[in-house]
Amino acid sequence: MSWPTSAPGLPGSVWACEDPGVTLTNPRSGTTGAHRGARRSGIGPAVAVLVLVTVGALIPLLGPAPALDGTGEDPAPGTGGIALLRTVLFAALAVPVGELFVRRLVRSVPGAPPLLPRSWSTVANSVGFVAALALASVVATGNLVPSGLADIDVGGLYSTRDGKLALLEVNGFLAAALCAASARPGTQVWPLAAVVVAEALRAHPTTEYSPLLGSGLTLVHLTCASMWVGGLVYTLRTIARWRVSEAGSALLGLYARVAAVLLAALTATGIGSSLRRMPPETIMEQLTGTAYGRVLLAKVLLMAGVAALALWARIRLARAADPLSACSPARAEVFVLGLVVAVSGLLTALPVPIRW
Repeated sequence: MSWPTSAPGLPGSVWACEDPGVTLTNPRSGTTGAHRGARRSGIGPAVAVLVLVTVGALIPLLGPAPALDGTGEDPAPGTGGIALLRTVLFAALAVPVGELFVRRLVRSVPGAPPLLPRSWSTVANSVGFVAALALASVVATGNLVPSGLADIDVGGLYSTRDGKLALLEVNGFLAAALCAASARPGTQVWPLAAVVVAEALRAHPTTEYSPLLGSGLTLVHLTCASMWVGGLVYTLRTIARWRVSEAGSALLGLYARVAAVLLAALTATGIGSSLRRMPPETIMEQLTGTAYGRVLLAKVLLMAGVAALALWARIRLARAADPLSACSPARAEVFVLGLVVAVSGLLTALPVPIRW
């Protein structure tokens, strides 16, 4: 996802998340050149970070086959397609959750302009509905990729735990799309919450070791991830829409403070989930010897890159002459978070390591 640097009739600085007061018709003495220099000097570190984290993402981006190579594990049928559908579902969930989150932050911004970006919630929820429906069809065929409509046992969904949870996700996205298109879009928070709960329960079957604890960790992890990813996208869109540097800086600062808490929660729940599935004495071996561990390691590398970009944006926000220069690393953070979502989708489709 990217934003154009200019548009007809609008100053380029608006779309670049920079101070809209700095234009050819309204220059600030000595600042315009400095801003251009700051942008040029920031390109190198951004490219370096993106290259490093992209290297960490090579295994999952190439699909499940490289991750499974040499592990002795066999891929489940349709692993690549299921991973793609999970990625779409997670992204579709993040968009409306992020919008609801940032709209609440906007209320705390003094002098915030009344105009907000057009909502993407209806479209995102509709896409999530399609992805959830496709995943439900896989569950309806006994977790096999259906070769035709005749293979899908819709009635069988009501007789199994996985089937009921799949239907709950389908209905949740459908209800959220209808709520988003209604006069009260804020009501979509309830069906979206149902989707998050269903996904958390689905990820931990009852035969698993302490499934309720695992579901609780996933619930917090997925909620925080959706707020972080979707919230960052909508924050940058809002700043570009407002064209007011003071309000934009205040909103970015509010988001940054909450994002720090979200990162801490994501780290804690991620470590907890990993230790549940890979005990400390075997974690190093499983990180390199299992497909799940390899993709998890790639996700850790990507998250390290995201944390570095978030820290860079926070420093710019606090120390730079133009606080909105923090939008540059924030935009890079969006792209890397997109890779994290893709890796997470693949992670859910791979066999979980055996707990000895």
